[in-house]
Amino acid sequence: MAEKILMKGNEAIGEAAIIAGCRHYFGYPITPQTELTEYMSKRMSNIGGVFVQAESEVAAINMVYGAAGAGARAMTSSSSPGISLKQEGISYIAGAELPCVIVNIMRGGPGLGSIQPSQCDYFQATKGGGHGDYRNIVLAPNSVQELADITVLSFELADEYRNPVMLLGDGALGQMMEPVDLTMIKTKNIVSKPWAATGLRGRKDPNIINSLHLKPENLEKHNIHLQEKYKEIRSKEVRYEAINTEDAELIMIAYGITSRIARSAMDMARNKGMKVGLLRPITLWPFPELVISKLAIRAQAFLTVELSAGQMVEDVRLAVNGAKPVYFYGRMGGMMPSPKEIYEQIVNIMYGKGGL
Repeated sequence: MAEKILMKGNEAIGEAAIIAGCRHYFGYPITPQTELTEYMSKRMSNIGGVFVQAESEVAAINMVYGAAGAGARAMTSSSSPGISLKQEGISYIAGAELPCVIVNIMRGGPGLGSIQPSQCDYFQATKGGGHGDYRNIVLAPNSVQELADITVLSFELADEYRNPVMLLGDGALGQMMEPVDLTMIKTKNIVSKPWAATGLRGRKDPNIINSLHLKPENLEKHNIHLQEKYKEIRSKEVRYEAINTEDAELIMIAYGITSRIARSAMDMARNKGMKVGLLRPITLWPFPELVISKLAIRAQAFLTVELSAGQMVEDVRLAVNGAKPVYFYGRMGGMMPSPKEIYEQIVNIMYGKGGL
């Protein structure tokens, strides 16, 4: 029988990480993710884990590097400006192929911005953020239950591909409280990591964790290997939710908290007889570009809704490739659109000047 408990989003991430086997957390408080750091500070000491409030975000991500290099399931979390500070470390972790989970509960920007919810870190999360040709797997839940479920999935994907995984939420998801069933979460056993730097243990040669390749031919070979891994992730790990897209003339594309608002707008439109659907990317990288390109064969137009000036819309336009019009509606600075606002955009597109 399900045993639902009421949890705040940030706390659900922390408990799910513990269920996933995470025993090493390194972080630094910043709103709106501070409850996650606070939660881990209390829980880690009870389960024999390691909690360190580092002196800075830079220190925290490099502690993750060390723990992941020793084979531990390690996690850090922050919010937008803090994630910016972690980018050098994330690039090093990607270059060294170390599995770890990085949580970004986004706030408004640029700069210090605000502590209100936003989705303005899409570019930073999905296009790399740091230096070099690397990719993070980026997952975008849209409920407190999904925050928990996807936290566990993030650790599993990180281990499977030896790659950093970013869980991308926003201030609304981190702060909201919803019922969560943690008893139904299925976890895989922690995988063997023969590559980890754990001492020789009878081996002749030590495992060396490094991202430094001074010989050009060696660095190119390493980069080719990374790109082959990213190609495999693209082919196997695309995740999305499609609602009413089968007959939709207009398909909205939204992720995270915005997808829930867009779904309410879709229901309003459907009640008025308008054929509107919703595609929710769950993986922002790899992006469901092939799914969208196939939908563009039949649908007449797309509407991307984001809490930003328009970032994911660029990937949607690449996927649609000019086959159909792509419209955008966004709010910034912590402002959240209402279902009525999005519904009015739908009406304008379907019945406005020119119509569909």
